[in-house]
Amino acid sequence: MKRAADMLLAATLLVLLSPVLAFAAVGVRLSSKGPIFFRARRVGLGGVPFEMLKFRTMHVHSGGPVITSHGDSRVFSFGAFLRKSKIDELPQFYNVLKSDMAIVGPRPEDPKIVTEHYTDWMMETLDVRPGITSPGAVYYYLLGDHLVDPADPERSYVERLLPAKLAVERAYLERATIFTDIKVVGLTALAVLGPTLGLHVKPDPRDLAAAERWAPATFGAQE
Repeated sequence: MKRAADMLLAATLLVLLSPVLAFAAVGVRLSSKGPIFFRARRVGLGGVPFEMLKFRTMHVHSGGPVITSHGDSRVFSFGAFLRKSKIDELPQFYNVLKSDMAIVGPRPEDPKIVTEHYTDWMMETLDVRPGITSPGAVYYYLLGDHLVDPADPERSYVERLLPAKLAVERAYLERATIFTDIKVVGLTALAVLGPTLGLHVKPDPRDLAAAERWAPATFGAQE
C-alpha cells in the first residue's frame, strides 16, 4: 500500500510541479556551466548503492568534502536558492518511480559516510527504502547549520549531527505508518517555510525522546 501510494504521489507531483522543475532547470543552465542534474552516489535499501537525482547547485569539478556547510563557496548563487527552498530535491520523485526511494524514509548517505562511520544500529536504517524526506531530514533542516562547522564540515557532521539524525530516523521506524508519513511531509513543509513565515518549528518530540535509546550522549543531555 505504501509503495503504491508513493508511486502515485510521485507521478502526480512530477506533473503538477513541472513548471517549477522547468524554472529550476533553466536557472541552473543560465547560472553555471555544466549539466542541469547532479547524480549523487548514495546507499539505498539493503546497502545497495544508487544514483540520487538532484538539480546541480555547485560548480562542476569543485572537489572538496562530501558534506556541504552553510556558505559553501562551491555553491553558485541560484544553487543556494535551490538548496534553501529544497527545490533541488524535487527530481528525486523520479527516484521514487524507479523504486530507489520512498517519499518518507531515512535520508540516504554518501557511500564514504556509510562505510567509514555507520555502526550496527545505524545500518538498520538501510532496512527500508531511503526517502525524499524524513524526521531526520527535518532535524537536519532545523539544526544542521548550527552543528556543521564550515571549517571542517565532514568531521563536524559525522561527530555532531550524524548520530543524532540517524537516532531520530531509527526511532521513527518504530512507529512509522502511512499516516505518520503524511505528518512528516507536513512537518517538512513547515521546516522549509518556517523561517520565511516566522514560524518556530521543532522536530516531533516523540522521536527526540525515543532517539535517546541510540544516541544517549546527545538526547540524554537534553533532559
